[in-house]
Amino acid sequence: MKKKWQLVFVLFLLLITTGCLYPNDRLAKNQVSNDLQLQTVQQAVESYREAKTGLLPIKNRNSDTPIFIKYPVDFNALKQNGFLASTPGNAFEEGGFYQYVIINVETNPTVKVIDLRMTEKLRQLNVQLEMYRNKHLYPPFGEMISNGVYNLNHEKIGLDEPPYVVSPYSQDNLPIVIDTNGELFIDYSKDLYRALKDFPNDYEQGDDIRYILAEQYPFVPAYSLPYTIKDGEPVFFKE
Repeated sequence: MKKKWQLVFVLFLLLITTGCLYPNDRLAKNQVSNDLQLQTVQQAVESYREAKTGLLPIKNRNSDTPIFIKYPVDFNALKQNGFLASTPGNAFEEGGFYQYVIINVETNPTVKVIDLRMTEKLRQLNVQLEMYRNKHLYPPFGEMISNGVYNLNHEKIGLDEPPYVVSPYSQDNLPIVIDTNGELFIDYSKDLYRALKDFPNDYEQGDDIRYILAEQYPFVPAYSLPYTIKDGEPVFFKE
């Protein structure tokens, strides 16, 4: 029996020292997007743009696609033209958690990422929401937060607790809200409030303050409504 446990212990040590507790490809694909990966893709995008006289390696999306998810990076275009050796292991295309996108395409094309775990949570909620809408005339509105923005009445769609996603900025739980059209969004108010306090800015009422998150962090505030600033705090800016 003693020899058996000694063998188990030795095998455990081997697993740790060789990094095989998890497959290497899983570790690579699921790690948080880091500066080196973003810089590598950023440089490839800039080289492509220079070589292609201003064109960007992006996939086509509908014109009404929300701005922060509108321009996914086309890794095939970068690789086929010799600007990138391989797709980052943590990218969606490689089975990872992150969708690489480009923001500020007209002025200063910058590579950022979307945490697709938030995307999946919204997808699951939308399935439940669709089932509810098939039986009811109005969306499951809860308390009104702002003009045209409501808390989601989670009980009406069969949930015991209000749904949330984990913030890629703070790891806080961010609520899900619903607009008058029955569309779901992530409420980034907590992250925006913190960013406005932590980073110098000159935002005024009427400005879209979501860009403070996109500029200061690797992540974009995907699936968000516009926000502006009022009395130093973030508020929904829904027309």
